[in-house]
Amino acid sequence: MKANKMCALIGNIHRYDELLPLIENRPIATLPFASKYRLLDFNLSNVANANIPSVFMVFNEGETRSVFDHIGGGREWSLDGVKNRFFIHIYQDYTRKADNNRSYYELIIDYLLKSKAEYAVYMGSKFLCNIDLRAIQAIHRQKKSDLTVVYKRVEKERVHPSDILLKMDAENIVVEKASASAVEPAELVNLCTDIYIIKTERLIELLRKRQAAGVVGSLENLLRESIGQNTSAYEYTGYLTNIYDISSYYQSNMDMLDVKKFNSLLYSSQKVYTKMKDEVPTYYSRTSDTSDSLLATGCTIEGEVEHSLISRGTHVFEDAHVEHSIIFSSNTIHSNAQVSYAILDKNVIVDPHVRIIGTANKPVVVPKGQHVTTDIIGG
Repeated sequence: MKANKMCALIGNIHRYDELLPLIENRPIATLPFASKYRLLDFNLSNVANANIPSVFMVFNEGETRSVFDHIGGGREWSLDGVKNRFFIHIYQDYTRKADNNRSYYELIIDYLLKSKAEYAVYMGSKFLCNIDLRAIQAIHRQKKSDLTVVYKRVEKERVHPSDILLKMDAENIVVEKASASAVEPAELVNLCTDIYIIKTERLIELLRKRQAAGVVGSLENLLRESIGQNTSAYEYTGYLTNIYDISSYYQSNMDMLDVKKFNSLLYSSQKVYTKMKDEVPTYYSRTSDTSDSLLATGCTIEGEVEHSLISRGTHVFEDAHVEHSIIFSSNTIHSNAQVSYAILDKNVIVDPHVRIIGTANKPVVVPKGQHVTTDIIGG
């Protein structure tokens, strides 16, 4: 194995039903973010910025169409070269049950062996951040730990019951871990971000032991269980968000209308890459009135947009009003319609004079491809 070389694994087989209907036919990883990005862009960009030549991704069966459509050949993240490449495994539930995850473990072990990398980095999909993986690797090598895990100090309201909380000593060595559902969190907690660095040989050893024991589970669960006495913790101090339900997804996007948070995530020392589309700039007519919003290319704005995020190809007609909302791509909002505190999935049509009104704590969600002809009042 080549010294200091890293390979990467991205997991996405956990489902959070609190995000339905947005994840009905897509994984969390391909949820739109900040008008033109997908959540997956951040993990892939972390990999690209660390010059990691290969990445292995796992997705549930039936959720991969948007993944292949977005990644394409991997050019934007430098994964289409002779030496750089990516692998996607489709996680089939019936196969997992039939062979106790044996094929799942075999595929990961095979990837790790062929990578010839000294270290492996694993990242989950619901935590979004722009992190320097090389810095974590340097800490891992310096402390000679079995495992290094990334954590973030966050408010207790930003924690899901399934998350892991950590306690460290003065040397940032983990001395205790606990499920967030099993403890009464303080105002600020050390949230495990499910980003890990481990020696490849050690990870293969753990996978083979689990395989031999016939244990059904995921790589993420294995790494969580491996947090022990010789685990170092790396504190991430940049912008990070934890997306697990509609409210957290909505708030994370709205955070991007805060200049400091936007710059911390998207204009740090590392660039965030996404799928490129050659589109015309967004057109603003004389009747348009746009304030405090993010708009992607290819839109036509004739009405009013306030404190909202608008994705590519959306048309807001004259006298329509959009505020405090997230609008996915290719939506049509007709004249005199009102959209407030809402999330509109792709290809939604809102008829004239129709009102879609939610609240900041409970935004209304309109599923993909819906034609809204009557008022939807939530909250």
